[in-house]
Amino acid sequence: MGIKSFQGSRKQQQVTDNTSIKVSDYMSRDLITFRPEQPIEEVINTLIRFKISGGPVVNDKNELVGIISEGDCLKQISESRYYNMPMENDNVEKRMVKNVETIDGNLNVFDAANKFLQSKIRRFPIVENGKLVGQISQKDILKAAIELKGQNWK
Repeated sequence: MGIKSFQGSRKQQQVTDNTSIKVSDYMSRDLITFRPEQPIEEVINTLIRFKISGGPVVNDKNELVGIISEGDCLKQISESRYYNMPMENDNVEKRMVKNVETIDGNLNVFDAANKFLQSKIRRFPIVENGKLVGQISQKDILKAAIELKGQNWK
């Protein structure tokens, strides 16, 4: 009779339920927001100072009314230089994107990653009961992936 290979007892692998890995667990809640009446120059200075590429625009009731990004600011700079117009006359409301796509805080982070890939958007605001409660960025999804790296992603 030959020798049989022997494998000792194996540890039971932990299977993670991906439905519990929600966007709300990884979204940023402490946001830098902008107001529609803010001058573009002020936005540019804030983006540079905090090393961010954009942010949500909210009204006095903390309701999301738009998003302003570096690209929006660049357009303003380019147009003001081309037409020789002063930048002081321009505000966020004139430059922000008003039709903002949001994401549900209960969405699975892997579904959110797929949404980022399909839309080419860098950040999605999260709104609950009409109020801005957070924002998820591509970087937040990457952080979630690194944290979950050791788990089984079926």
